[in-house]
Amino acid sequence: MKILIACEESQATCIEFRKLGHEAYSCDILEQSGGHPEWHIQGDCLIEAYSGKYDLMVAHPPCTYLALSGNRWLYNEDGSKNEERWEKQKQALDFVRKLLNAPIKHIALENPISVISSKIRKPNQIVQPYMFGDKAQKSTCLWLKNLPLLKPTNIVDKGEFFEWIDSKTGKKKKQPQWYYDAMRFATTPEQRRSLRSKTFQGMAQAFAEQWGDLSNYYTQKSLF
Repeated sequence: MKILIACEESQATCIEFRKLGHEAYSCDILEQSGGHPEWHIQGDCLIEAYSGKYDLMVAHPPCTYLALSGNRWLYNEDGSKNEERWEKQKQALDFVRKLLNAPIKHIALENPISVISSKIRKPNQIVQPYMFGDKAQKSTCLWLKNLPLLKPTNIVDKGEFFEWIDSKTGKKKKQPQWYYDAMRFATTPEQRRSLRSKTFQGMAQAFAEQWGDLSNYYTQKSLF
């Protein structure tokens, strides 16, 4: 198949599809960091998504203005609306709608727990890296079009967590160790954003192996 991996500079998903012989291309406004510039389209992924060239698209839209964890920034300290933040969330949702409505037969869009669920529609599935061999927890929502639900491939433990006492509230908090380490060692906002949105290898492999071969999906559909 000819496959578009939208909003991906790391090429994690693109490389897994390429390993299986598909003509996959990552696309992002940023340069690729996966080591294969020949498989990367630097530019507007919506142009590619609406080009009519692709059989399948896996999209990883930026979650900065979509994730529920960012809702605290929608209001200023005085309780007034942060109009700029609301506008950026609206633009992010419009971007997601355009991706989901692209003229591509098979589409998967992934994001963390986000406002997509309430503003557009609920996800078809929520998966975790530990379901695919990576000892880490990161709730990943999948919105699917003409694609089967992902099947776990190697369930392992959820990995370690970092715990601390919040200095303001006095309450105990925790977050996955991988996330804490990523934020601790990142030196720029761009690095933090990239590390937060990373696609774990086991999940990328599952995308490629299960969505790269749709014979089972079509066999199931033909039974109804």
